[in-house]
Amino acid sequence: MSLLLVGTFYLSASDTGCGMSGTDLRARLTPEQYHVTQECGTEPPFRNPYWDNKEPGIYVDVVSGEPLFSSLDKYDSGTGWPSFSKPLAPENLKYSEDSALWQTRVEVRSKTADSHLGHVFDDGPLPSGKRYCVNSASLRFIPLAKLESEGYGRFKSLFEKNPAERPMKWQEAILAGGCFWGVEELIRKLPGVIDTSVGYTGGTVPNPTYEDVKSGHTGHAEAVRIVFDPSKTTYEQILEYFFRLHDPTTRNQQGNDLGTQYRSSIFYLNDEQKDVAEKVIASVSRSGKWKRPVVTQLLRSGPFYPAEEYHQDYLQKNPGGYTCHYLRD
Repeated sequence: MSLLLVGTFYLSASDTGCGMSGTDLRARLTPEQYHVTQECGTEPPFRNPYWDNKEPGIYVDVVSGEPLFSSLDKYDSGTGWPSFSKPLAPENLKYSEDSALWQTRVEVRSKTADSHLGHVFDDGPLPSGKRYCVNSASLRFIPLAKLESEGYGRFKSLFEKNPAERPMKWQEAILAGGCFWGVEELIRKLPGVIDTSVGYTGGTVPNPTYEDVKSGHTGHAEAVRIVFDPSKTTYEQILEYFFRLHDPTTRNQQGNDLGTQYRSSIFYLNDEQKDVAEKVIASVSRSGKWKRPVVTQLLRSGPFYPAEEYHQDYLQKNPGGYTCHYLRD
């Protein structure tokens, strides 16, 4: 009988998943691991062990040990949960429709253990376009140095390629500078930008609609998520471009658009982005190009909710449509 190592205990392949009693699992998992994997719970964002883990290795099901995701496909989505652009072993995942939060989502579960992992969304980086948003509590991380000793040696070859042969990982930026139609249309023209999408972030209401955000009561800003190739453009260059396409001195306003949803904001995804943003904001403030103080907010990124489809690529679909954005020298 084959055995799978899970933490400090072993499960036989015949004992994993739904065949294991709830009592056994409660004894072997932490309360949070049990709640997430067996009761479809959700752990807090930014307060879980793997959301910012950058160590090379793979992630396996905390119950069964079946391989699920690789650090090579992990990226910082700004949500506060581990995010992956694709699974390591697609055959170990299964999907179901989830309508628990007033919207239809696609739930992701492990095939053998039937653990609740999280959800998959269509707003991830290219080429997959997917974002697997997974709870750390559903996972156990196997560092590269321990793959062989823990029985996952077959995955070592994924990490042994010549680094020069690996494509540079794409990165993300989330910016708000007024009506997202115009910001997106100009940002997409910057060399090195791979993909853009518009949405809502920075507020307190989950899954807001445009009508909700337009009311000004949700706290969200109209924002643009930017996927870029760091070998062609840097985060600093994107921010410098951002300050050319909107007025960072008008509080809660761009052109004729008034309201907190039109505020100037940079939503940083990590401390490195925060440091770069502080540097650029200080430089813009010192430049003398603006007669009034720069009021751009610098905030840690939270959940980004994609806007309705008709907002995506709006000025591509409607050439000559409304915009108050233009590039300044």
